[in-house]
Amino acid sequence: MSDKDDLLAIEAEQAMTKKLVGIRDRIDSIDTQILQLLSDRANCAEEVAVAKREAGEKDIKFYRPEREAQILRRVTEINPGPLANERISAIYREIISSCLALEQQIKVAYLGPAGTFTELAATKHFGTAVSTAPFGLIPEVFRQVEAGMADYGVVPIENSTGGIVSNTLDRFINSPLKICGEVKLVIHQNLMHVSGDMGDIRLIYSHEQSLMQCRDWLDRNYPGIERVAVTSNAEAARLAAEDSNAAAIAGENAANLYDLKIVSPHIEDSPNNMTRFLVIGNEEIPASGNDRTSLMISTRNRSGALYHLLEPIKRHGLDMTRIESRPALDTQWDYIFFLDLNGHISSDKMQLAMKDLEAEAEYIRVLGSYSKAIM
Repeated sequence: MSDKDDLLAIEAEQAMTKKLVGIRDRIDSIDTQILQLLSDRANCAEEVAVAKREAGEKDIKFYRPEREAQILRRVTEINPGPLANERISAIYREIISSCLALEQQIKVAYLGPAGTFTELAATKHFGTAVSTAPFGLIPEVFRQVEAGMADYGVVPIENSTGGIVSNTLDRFINSPLKICGEVKLVIHQNLMHVSGDMGDIRLIYSHEQSLMQCRDWLDRNYPGIERVAVTSNAEAARLAAEDSNAAAIAGENAANLYDLKIVSPHIEDSPNNMTRFLVIGNEEIPASGNDRTSLMISTRNRSGALYHLLEPIKRHGLDMTRIESRPALDTQWDYIFFLDLNGHISSDKMQLAMKDLEAEAEYIRVLGSYSKAIM
């Protein structure tokens, strides 16, 4: 390289350095503005808390899921990029969570142990500034909220591949709790091992739902290896961490928690594998503008009973997105239906349909009207 080339290279490097210094100065200036705006927003949250307390409200609700949903929808709608809406939602969820913590410390119970997808769902919905506690069984999560030991609970309700979680539906039959929100997670299953060497594995641990979601992949890649269903993916990861002859199928957070190496990522059979979770609590949620209503209905045992339940829904122009049936717990051959409808229970169409449904049903209860999940 000639002296002239060396000089040109030095000048180019100096120009780049000068440009980077200017960009970094702009970043520092923007960060200062962001910090001030975050402080202003936090001060507003504290002012809201003071105003509610001064108004003498009984049983003050600082957590307003419908308001949070409106905020998240708004910021994603006006998002100019280049950050994707999913990242904008995650950032604003943390801002909202941190500001809420200035007003009230929320306690959230979830189906554990730590490292499960349900923990991820709880974090996605509430942010990291809330207090969370894992419980081993779905009924335990319900009992924590019913007893006032937790403000809210998060439990799985359905998977796009594995179907409905019947334990969650059955708990609503005798529980007074309401559905206050929903969370949807794209589920990525990962095969993991303590060293990454799969040569000597004898069995693979996972939750039965995850084994079902990865069945075809396992048949192709590990057809002769025993599959053992355990209580959760996090438990599968814990067991695999203690046994070099075992592997686990779980989420990335479980691999990090138990220091496992991911051997094969994203092994789920369906690329659109998604799980829906419910947020359960004690209060009714006002309309957010994009809502879902869940109903529990038992009908008289007569010919065409299901038709008579569905006809008012069609007649009043409501959109039913899901229907499930579960056996009644106290009688034989009687069933309880669980319905999801688009819209809030306070809407005129929903109120008219409810009057007709009440005339047809033996029993009907609104499990909740709540904002649809924001991805």
